[in-house]
Amino acid sequence: MFSHTTESQNMKFLNLKAFTTLLLMMPVLAFAHSEQGIAGGFVSGFTHPIFGWDHVAAMVAVGLWGAFLGKPALWLLPVVFPVVMAVGGALGVLGIDLPHVETVIAASAIVLGACIAAALRPPLWVAAVVVAAFAIFHGHAHGTELPDAANPFAFAGGFVLGTGLMHIAGIAIGYLVRWSWGVKIVRGLGGVIAVAGVGFLFGFIAA
Repeated sequence: MFSHTTESQNMKFLNLKAFTTLLLMMPVLAFAHSEQGIAGGFVSGFTHPIFGWDHVAAMVAVGLWGAFLGKPALWLLPVVFPVVMAVGGALGVLGIDLPHVETVIAASAIVLGACIAAALRPPLWVAAVVVAAFAIFHGHAHGTELPDAANPFAFAGGFVLGTGLMHIAGIAIGYLVRWSWGVKIVRGLGGVIAVAGVGFLFGFIAA
């Protein structure tokens, strides 16, 4: 009888000890899970635009067009795009639908590439509106593809940074317009981007 009571008390003590240990470990586990979610979300967001050729084409085109137009478009267009894209990403995360997202993304490469190829120099506000309109759809695509386990804020930070790097690449190439032969190269790249956009639109090129 005494032995049975002692065993019962020991079991209760062990259960209490296990439960207490679990409670003490929960903040640590939660923090580790949070850190993993933040890191994973940032990496996923950063690589998402870089590994999507339709996104890369449009983002490089924004930088190219900005460099082609010169200041203040040089810095304004690459700022407008990621800022408005973040708004589109929020719409995607919230589940707010936009029509024909992939079609518009492909069209963005066509339009922006054609603007560069044709050496179009619209008023600054027109160029900014065109870039912003396409940015909403690019951001929406990122937002709707947010991994379930990812931290949405880290994911957004990642894809904004990745987008910025693509803009910088376009600007760097766009600096070739300072030479007459460089203008031809930049306009030629615009034509290549526009053709690639047609390929994305009709499925000839995998996005």
